[in-house]
Amino acid sequence: MAIRTVLRLGDPRLRRVAAAVPAEAFGTAELGALLADLRDTMAARDGAGLAAPQIGVPLRLVIFGVTANPRYPEAPPIPQTVLINPLITPLGPDRSNGWEGCLSVPGLRGSVPRWSRIRYEGLDAEGRSLSREVAGFHARVVQHECDHLDGVLFPDRIEDRTAFGFTDELAAAGLLAAGLSPPEQ
Repeated sequence: MAIRTVLRLGDPRLRRVAAAVPAEAFGTAELGALLADLRDTMAARDGAGLAAPQIGVPLRLVIFGVTANPRYPEAPPIPQTVLINPLITPLGPDRSNGWEGCLSVPGLRGSVPRWSRIRYEGLDAEGRSLSREVAGFHARVVQHECDHLDGVLFPDRIEDRTAFGFTDELAAAGLLAAGLSPPEQ
């Protein structure tokens, strides 16, 4: 449908808590068009995911998925997923740090702690229940995208401020693999 502008850090719309998608929205042309715009926008930027608030739509809706992506050469595949009105539950106490970026925070990366294993639940594009238990990169992507629904961006989660900076500078310092840019969600 259309590639939308991705809001950037500093835009106050990124800090708002998104509203639930109402039941009457499922099956509408408006929801279908929004999903198409999210997919087109994510694909145009080689993203792993995108939340509706990132394109200025304050609804609790995210999309994510990775197959063969030049920005994620070593990432395991994640099925293309629409997740509406999500709920995330950690599965155990383990957390891990991983480098993250964001289409709304271009050019910057940071090491962010996330739950290692989670269950996510919500609705798919047709309003059917969806529930998965995931770990690793898949769990990280879902947590990152769902944070956007609560007005949280990855820099808010960074605990070690020395592990945050511009991609090129982090790579030059040896903190990131040479020639490999960590993914922007």
